[in-house]
Amino acid sequence: MMIERELNMQANARAADRSGASRWTSRAVGGIAILFMLFDGIGKLVGPAPVVEATRELGFAESHLAIMGILSLLATLLYIVPRTAFLGALLLTAYLGGAVAAQVRVDAPLFSNTLFPVYVAILVWGALWLRDERLRKLLSGGA
Repeated sequence: MMIERELNMQANARAADRSGASRWTSRAVGGIAILFMLFDGIGKLVGPAPVVEATRELGFAESHLAIMGILSLLATLLYIVPRTAFLGALLLTAYLGGAVAAQVRVDAPLFSNTLFPVYVAILVWGALWLRDERLRKLLSGGA
């Protein structure tokens, strides 16, 4: 009985260590994605010359910057709030999918430009995967 209790305590300690490491990894990975998306959204709202020029090169009018910036920031804010993080991740994925489509439309380089939004989406979902056991169960087919 004493040995069983000791083994359970050791297993719980190992799980807590993994949980702490996952939590910090999730924060770092999610933080990178959040910082990029905040930079993107604020950049679109402020509208410096390089952002306006890049937007025009993708075939969008300067008047589209505000709505894209608002959508980007709204999805990011939803992702930041733990209770709405899943919805935020879905909306960010949709937004980033549009970014991929825009890059494909102008024949942008594949690995640097076209797939960059995919890399950000991987960070978004990877961070959520690490911190949300319900998502892991959902995606692994568990009930």
